[in-house]
Amino acid sequence: MTSVTVTVTVLALIDQMAARLEAAGLTYSDGFGQGTTNAFDEAAWLVLWQLGLPLDDLDSVANQPVTKADQAQVAMLLEARISSRKPAAYLTREAWLMGVPFYVDERVIIPRSFIAELLIEASIDPWLSEKTRRVLDLCTGNGSLAVLAAMTYPDVTVDAADISTDALAVARINVDRHHLADRITLIESDGLAACRGGYDLILCNPPYVNATSMAALPAEFRAEPDLALAGGADGMDFIRDLFLTAAAQMNENAVLVLEIGNERANFERAFPHLEPLWFEISAGSDQVLLLTREQLA
Repeated sequence: MTSVTVTVTVLALIDQMAARLEAAGLTYSDGFGQGTTNAFDEAAWLVLWQLGLPLDDLDSVANQPVTKADQAQVAMLLEARISSRKPAAYLTREAWLMGVPFYVDERVIIPRSFIAELLIEASIDPWLSEKTRRVLDLCTGNGSLAVLAAMTYPDVTVDAADISTDALAVARINVDRHHLADRITLIESDGLAACRGGYDLILCNPPYVNATSMAALPAEFRAEPDLALAGGADGMDFIRDLFLTAAAQMNENAVLVLEIGNERANFERAFPHLEPLWFEISAGSDQVLLLTREQLA
């Protein structure tokens, strides 16, 4: 009697690993949302990364056979994801934002800002002009928004500021990786305190998670630095301080683009006099806003 050899393809392996994630109880609310939003996409990312295959072209490799040795390596990676509850990006040391790869580790949150969408889709452009030359990425983290801004606007220079020296060390890796050291300056700064001013555009994805939400975060999000997430009782602590000094750092026609996650109700309670423009993004129209210098002044 002859044995039958079962060929496991890349797609079949991804389906198997997605089923393992689901069986382990990992759902969107329990840990996806740091680069992926469902078990299949998370499994695809980990499988393709472990196999050294292109992360953005599953169709071209879906039917490629996977050796037993490679299957075992994939299984070990998935087991590490399940048992440690670490975000996948911390295991792979890489995250992608708008098709651009960035180095990450436990010193920074996983880059996922919706401001990246606005940059790539030119949604901010109507508030800019040929005079736009100086951009600030405040709370830069791993530097991803600073890098994307420099890529999007080749005529600007970017200051990338963060209070965390650990985060700035990671940002340095990404600035150098994308060959932008001549246009991006990294600044250690508590808010705007050490920033140089004269900005035409400020991008800011600050710590904004309110205290109740912080207490309920799943393990994957608790693995990220609290400093980059926690925004105080109502999530607005950093933003209150920012609004006190932002106008003084901005040129006459400058704008601030600010991400606040799911905190719109808290934002409106804290700043009832402001009437920001709310951008339409893939997550809706409640998470990213724009304010002009005149409004902040």
